[in-house]
Amino acid sequence: MLRLPRSVLTHFERFSLYNSPYPAHDSGCAIDLYVDADDTRARSPVAGVVRETRTVRAPDKPYAHDDEYLILVDVDADATGLSWTGRPADDPREGLVARMLHVDPDVTAGDEVAVGDSLGRLVRSGFFAPWVTNHVHLGFRPESANHHRARGSLPLSVDVTVSPLDWDGRGTVVEVGETYVVLDRPTRAGQAEPGAFVGLASDEGVVLDGGLAHYAFGGTLSPVDDDRSLSLLGAELGRTTGRDVPWTDFDVFANGERATGLSLFASRGDFGTKVVYPDHDFAVGDEVNVSIRPSTDPIRLG
Repeated sequence: MLRLPRSVLTHFERFSLYNSPYPAHDSGCAIDLYVDADDTRARSPVAGVVRETRTVRAPDKPYAHDDEYLILVDVDADATGLSWTGRPADDPREGLVARMLHVDPDVTAGDEVAVGDSLGRLVRSGFFAPWVTNHVHLGFRPESANHHRARGSLPLSVDVTVSPLDWDGRGTVVEVGETYVVLDRPTRAGQAEPGAFVGLASDEGVVLDGGLAHYAFGGTLSPVDDDRSLSLLGAELGRTTGRDVPWTDFDVFANGERATGLSLFASRGDFGTKVVYPDHDFAVGDEVNVSIRPSTDPIRLG
């Protein structure tokens, strides 16, 4: 498996391998790299030479940019810091191509880029859900692959330890949007070192990733045994298939009212849980108690 180094991840505030309904993220075959909310530039997560840029139409959404963009880069694996954890004979790093989305490029074919260089301006694509913030989508493919199709990227992991944060389901609203609220807990205080990546822990201490459970499955950011049962707030979430977690049938509630779900990721910042909840009536300062209950008709968006 390809492994993205800490030196790349520290250019970004958050990351997720699973928090997406699109097939490019199936089994952690792509990573979304989120920037600070005030940053409008996309920093390159790879070193290499730009192979191609392409503009395509995106779904028509009132909150989104009309177009989507694709940037392909012939990767310098050593300069990027990419490692490989599989058999040496299967190592794909020679001739590897990086596939990046959601950036209006100011680079063109033939340009050399280093990790951290500007690729262009981040855009909110029509492929985003309304609660999703700006990010760079990154996947890797062999030279011989089709680089324009959504599917086909290689499984990807991260060369960082994500510290688990325990949570009792309670928090105070510190940010509101039309389709979500952000709570002040869990927090890294007393649970993780400053600057370490952190993520929401299952009851078993396994870091969870993905849209829980509005997307059909998520995954883990902790080493975990296959076929292990995971739970959160006392409710069963599913059993691991490798590092993937197909969610069981349940709903997420906020103060007793059904929400869409929880948006999970790893963060270098002060974490806090994002509750996806279109048309909520919460305000900053409200106290929220999140619970999870089995369901015969769970919300599934993809």
